[in-house]
Amino acid sequence: MTTVDDLWYLGDVARQSAEQTYHSVADRHEDFLECTRHRSVSRPRFRTVADRIRDNGLPYGAHAITYRESGELLLVRHDDVDMWVLPGGEVDGDESFRAAARRELMEEAGVDAAFEGLALLARVEFRCGDYDTWGVLPIYQARAETTALTVDDPDGEITDARWFDELPDDARDRDQLVRWRAETLEQ
Repeated sequence: MTTVDDLWYLGDVARQSAEQTYHSVADRHEDFLECTRHRSVSRPRFRTVADRIRDNGLPYGAHAITYRESGELLLVRHDDVDMWVLPGGEVDGDESFRAAARRELMEEAGVDAAFEGLALLARVEFRCGDYDTWGVLPIYQARAETTALTVDDPDGEITDARWFDELPDDARDRDQLVRWRAETLEQ
């Protein structure tokens, strides 16, 4: 019996969804940075991210670069990846990407912020053997209106939240965050 492998089809459908999402987000915003991330993943992980991307174009949801007037950036500790990351997560139902980023910011750090537009639009490329696809990671710019930190993550992945002037070495996408801060806040 021949087993049909549907990963190529799933990857193709996910690519089409990502393309639509990318253009939809990019066309609504100006003056944002772009970058590309590359990930080699296992077959089960490829299927998971391709399923997510197929649904709305996003493998990891929406995130926010949140800053205080002093220029400090907010990062949260994601224990599953053992890194400091930007607050953010998956979109619920018909929630907008910006609304998801706002909700996740509140859950993961207890911070309310004024969202000022799109800071970064990342293309995340996934490869598993001969299969490939990509998804979109919208990262919004948010100025903190409250700065006290409280972690109340319903998923239990986030265990700490801190403001950083000097970003830690184990901050995910540290180079892009340093570049964004230099081009946006330090002008």
